[in-house]
Formats: sequence, C-alpha cells, structure tokens
Amino acid sequence: MEFSSWLALVTICVVGAISPGPSLAVVMRNTMRGGQYHGVLTALGHGAGVGLYALMTALGLALLIASNPLLFDAIRYGGAAFLAWLGIKALLAKPEPQGAGAENAHRVAGRQGAFEGFMVAFLNPQLAIFFVALFSQFVHANTGWQQSGIMMLTAGGIDALWYVLVALVLSRGPVLAWLKEQSIWIDRLSGMVLLALALKVVW
Repeated sequence: MEFSSWLALVTICVVGAISPGPSLAVVMRNTMRGGQYHGVLTALGHGAGVGLYALMTALGLALLIASNPLLFDAIRYGGAAFLAWLGIKALLAKPEPQGAGAENAHRVAGRQGAFEGFMVAFLNPQLAIFFVALFSQFVHANTGWQQSGIMMLTAGGIDALWYVLVALVLSRGPVLAWLKEQSIWIDRLSGMVLLALALKVVW
C-alpha cells in the first residue's frame, strides 16, 4: 500500500473511531466502575474487535455479511441484545467495592471489560458496511495477507489507541474521583443510553 493511501486510511479510521456511540459509553462506564485497568482492557478488546472486522473486510468476508440479509440480521439482533444486557446491568449496578477486595474485583472486571469491548465491536454489523465502503478503494483482486494485515492493524490500532486515551484521561485523579461520586447517576444514564441504542439498532 502506498504511503499516501495509508494516510487516507488513517484519517478515515480516526474519524470513525472518535465518533460517539455505544463503544464510548461502554469504555466510559467500565473506566468509572473499574478504574484505569478496566477501561484500558475494554479499549483493547474493542480495538481487537474492530481489527477483526477490518481483516474480514480486506479478505472479502464482510461483503458476504453485508449482502446476506439473514446473517446481517442475526448479527444485528445479537448486537442489540448485548447492548440491552449491558444497559440493564448498568441500571441495576450497585456502588463498587472499596478497600479490601476491591483490587481483585477490578482484575476480574478488567477481563470482563475486554470481553465487553470486543463484543460491542464484533456484534456491530454496521462495521461491515463501514469497512466495505472504506476498503473498496484500497482492496484489489491481488490484495494479499500483507496489505490485509496493514489494514487490520491500522483500523484496530487506531481504535484501541483512541479508547485507551479516553480511559487514561477519565481515570486520572480528580476526574475519576468525581465520576465515582456520581457513579449511581452515571450508571443510570449510561444504562438508558445503551438501551436506547439497542432499540435504535433493532428499528
């Protein structure tokens, strides 16, 4: 891939990554609930999901998802169900543990955050549409694993770096302290946002 083409790819991936949506809500909530460790692993999990979709697209598999209504709907409804589950969990959340046992709880939450971040990305069929439209100008009949790998690392890496930055900013001293003080209300708000996004995905 030529350097100019790669820069164009980077620019579009940056714009896509910073666009607000369910991913931002999940990273913010997990950072608030579990701190920096939880938020960073959520971001890395999300980047892995985005990178997988990018690789699938570059290899021509995402085109099958986009052109197969049944498969597309299955992923779409699965994504909506997962967002709804996250929303209900946020609405029912209790204040996080403090003091003894909190560190171990955060480690478990971090692994769970990585899974949630991955699934929010992987169960979003709009990523298939986005990458088909984006990569159509870069993928050719002779596109091999090397160029596909560059696309995967670019898209997934940019996404992961952006959400890691979000998690790091939110987990700093006074910002995190304020978020924890308002944790109940932020949980309720993020829960309603996630449920609304789930309904939007379905309709």
